[in-house]
Amino acid sequence: MNDAVPSNAHDAVEVILAKRDGGVLSDSQIDWVIDAYTRGAVAEEQMSALAMAILLNGMERREIARWTAAMIASGERMDFSSLSRPTADKHSTGGVGDKITLPLAPLVAACGVAVPQLSGRGLGHTGGTLDKLESIPGWRASLSNAEMLAQLDDVGAVICAAGDGLAPADKKLYALRDVTGTVEAIPLIASSIMSKKIAEGTGALVLDVKVGTGAFMKDLDRARELAATMVDLGTDAGVRTVALLTDMSTPLGLTAGNALEVAESVEVLAGGGPADVVELTLALAREMLRAAGVDDVDPADRLADGTAMDAWRRMIRAQGGDPEAALPVAREQHVVTAPADGELVRLDAMAVGLAAWRLGAGRARKEDAVQAGAGVQWHVRPGDAVTAGAPLLTLHTDEPARFERALAALEGGWEIGAVGTTPTAPLLIDRIAAD
Repeated sequence: MNDAVPSNAHDAVEVILAKRDGGVLSDSQIDWVIDAYTRGAVAEEQMSALAMAILLNGMERREIARWTAAMIASGERMDFSSLSRPTADKHSTGGVGDKITLPLAPLVAACGVAVPQLSGRGLGHTGGTLDKLESIPGWRASLSNAEMLAQLDDVGAVICAAGDGLAPADKKLYALRDVTGTVEAIPLIASSIMSKKIAEGTGALVLDVKVGTGAFMKDLDRARELAATMVDLGTDAGVRTVALLTDMSTPLGLTAGNALEVAESVEVLAGGGPADVVELTLALAREMLRAAGVDDVDPADRLADGTAMDAWRRMIRAQGGDPEAALPVAREQHVVTAPADGELVRLDAMAVGLAAWRLGAGRARKEDAVQAGAGVQWHVRPGDAVTAGAPLLTLHTDEPARFERALAALEGGWEIGAVGTTPTAPLLIDRIAAD
C-alpha cells in the first residue's frame, strides 16, 4: 500500500457519493475510509450508507483487493517464515455438521505441512469450531502469537481464536453489516474472510465454499462468484489460493453439535467415520498439500497408519486438553422414529442446523453460552433404507423443554419415499483456481 493518507485527504460523503453513483473508488479513497472508520472518524451511519452502495453497485477486482489490503493494514500481520515447513490453511463458509477442520488440521500436519487455523465460534444454525473443541476437558482457545508459533514448530497444527490485532477494521465492519442488511455483499464477504486469512500469514489457502439449503450461499452462481473473488484476492496478495464448491443441502456426517462432532472427528482420525466426512477431509487435505508444494504424501495413508491421530492428541494436549477424557453427554435424549418402511430421500441441512441450535448447541447472540452435549444425531443418510419404528434421529439436550421447538424446526425437514427414488448429488461440485 501507499504511504499513509492524510486524515483530511477525503471526507465520508465524497466517498459515499462516488460509490452511490456507480463510480470506482480510488486507492486513496479506500485507504482513507477504512482507516478513518477504524479510528472512529467516519460515523456508523456513513459506513452503513457506503456498505449499501457497495451492495447495490459492486466493486471491481482492483477495488476489492485494495479494500482488503486496507483492512489488513488496520492491524498486525503474522509471520511464519521462521518455521521449518511450509504453511497451509483452510476456511469454510460454514455449514451443518461441518467438523472438517478437526480431523483436517492434524492430518495435514502429519503430512509435513504446518496448519495455523484461526477459527471462530458459532452463531445461529452454523456450528463453531472453537465451541466444538471447548467440549474437550481443559482445552483452551486463546493463545498468544508466541504460543501459536511454538506449537506450529513443535506439533505442526494449531486451532485457536484469532487475536484482536488481526484486521480490527473487519471486526467493526462485520458487526455493522449484520444490522444494516448488507451481509450479502460479495465484495464485503470476500474481503472480510480474506483480510483475516492473509493477515494470518499462511503461504497457501484452500477455501471450502458451501452451497445449498444449510449454507450461507444457497445459489450456485453466487457461490461460484464468491469463490472466484476470494481466489483472486488471495492470488493478488501472493497467497496460493484454491476453492472447492461443496454441497450443503444435506448435513455432513451423522452429527451436529459440539461434543457429538468431536467424537465423530476422532472416529475419522481412527480410520473410520462417515464416508462423506472422510471424502471431504481427504479432498481438502490433498488441495492444501498441493498448494504448499508437498505432493509426495497421500493423506489417506496418514489416516490409516495412525500418525494423524498422534498429531491430534499432541495438538489437543498442547492447548491444555485431555484427548483421552470422556466427552460431555447431554442429560436428555428424544428419539424420532420412522413412520413407515422405505428410504430416506431427503434430510435438510437447515432444518437439522436449526434443531441443533434450539437444543442448545448454538447461540443467538455472541455472549450466549452453548451446551457441550447438545445436538442432533441422525442414524440414516439419504439413500439408506428405513423400517417403520426404527430410529431416524436422536435429539440431545440438557433441558427437555427445548425438544418442542427443535422438533418444530425438523417439521418437513426430512422425507421417506420409495426405495431407489433418492436423487444423487456429488459432494464436490467444482474447483476454482487462479487463471
